[in-house]
Amino acid sequence: MASSHFCMRAGFALAALCLPTLASAGLSFDEATRLARDQAPSLVAQSSALASARAAQPAATALPDPRLIVGVDNLPISGPDRYSLTSDFMTMQRIGVMQEVPNRGKREARAAGAQARVERERAMLAVAQLAVQREAALAWLAVYFAERRATQLGELDRENRVLLDTVDSRIAAGKAMPAERTMARQEALALADRRDDVRRDVAKARAALRRWVGTRAEEALEGEPPVVAVQPEAVRAGLHRHAEVAPYAAMQAMAQAEVGEADAEQRGDWGWEVVYNRRGSQYGDMVSFQLSFDLPWQRGQRQQPQIAAKQKDVQRIEAEREETIRRHSEEVDVQLAELQALDAQRARLDGSGQPLAAERVALAMASYQAGRGDLAAVLTARREAVETQLRLTELDTQRAALRVRLTTLIAEQ
Repeated sequence: MASSHFCMRAGFALAALCLPTLASAGLSFDEATRLARDQAPSLVAQSSALASARAAQPAATALPDPRLIVGVDNLPISGPDRYSLTSDFMTMQRIGVMQEVPNRGKREARAAGAQARVERERAMLAVAQLAVQREAALAWLAVYFAERRATQLGELDRENRVLLDTVDSRIAAGKAMPAERTMARQEALALADRRDDVRRDVAKARAALRRWVGTRAEEALEGEPPVVAVQPEAVRAGLHRHAEVAPYAAMQAMAQAEVGEADAEQRGDWGWEVVYNRRGSQYGDMVSFQLSFDLPWQRGQRQQPQIAAKQKDVQRIEAEREETIRRHSEEVDVQLAELQALDAQRARLDGSGQPLAAERVALAMASYQAGRGDLAAVLTARREAVETQLRLTELDTQRAALRVRLTTLIAEQ
């Protein structure tokens, strides 16, 4: 079952409220979002970024590569022993190894930074997954409601053809004026224009869906949109868990790690070196060992400015996080207010507007058939009834899109 597969996926808040649908040859809402998640190049790219961060993580704590030392000490360049490697007792062929050792604080800071990069890429992958699923869901909904509008206009067109087929007989019987034939034909032309607009909307929606599901976007849609409940208080309470806010925690950890690494520079690094010295056969070989230490004696000009700069980066990220939270808070409040207004308009139009429009059509048609009304009143009443249906569809389109947006703000990582 495609719906069950989709509903079980973490990171998509619609899952808890999806209606189960049986798999079929058509493209269901759940199948579209699954395909988008499986095929989106952006997710492949972000998955690669996460894999890259994980692959680089062990290198953060590794010591620098050792350095091989090869050389000659005290080679004579004059006298009878010039350029001889074995004649003078002071001449030595040396080979050794040198290892630099960053101080412990620097290594710990680098390890923390590498872990924070992994967490940031993981959070970014969750953001990308949520965005792909949301956009695929919106594209499926756009196709669904565009095709519903096309169906509604098709019903009106069929009714108009019935009128055109009967108007001539009514004119011949003296029950209608010749001008009514012209009015019906003008109405047919206006409907043709609207059908073209709807076909264009369907084509555009299919093109958007094709971006996410490939060639399967040409299939007929299967099933209905999922039933989604929006809880305003829960949406507001989860503001700090929004997917676009989540990466900031890892970004702050990365910045703090950079501060720690800059602070560790004040303590300096050290290194060791072991060298084997070979002399002539008549002389004994030697081994040398030494330690070296950094001397950060200009901290005010070198390390401390770097620390201050990294601390400013921490403050910058915190300010950006706060700005993102405020922006999301505004967007959520605007969308919730918009959804509340749309719900009220939809309920009013469905409960009162549509029955009144249907009643007006019935009355106008009865008067026309009884010879007490004209075709203009019938066409106007039918047009208003169809406009009411189209308005309901438009309200459903906007409400469904808003509900998808409001329930796809938090990603489970």
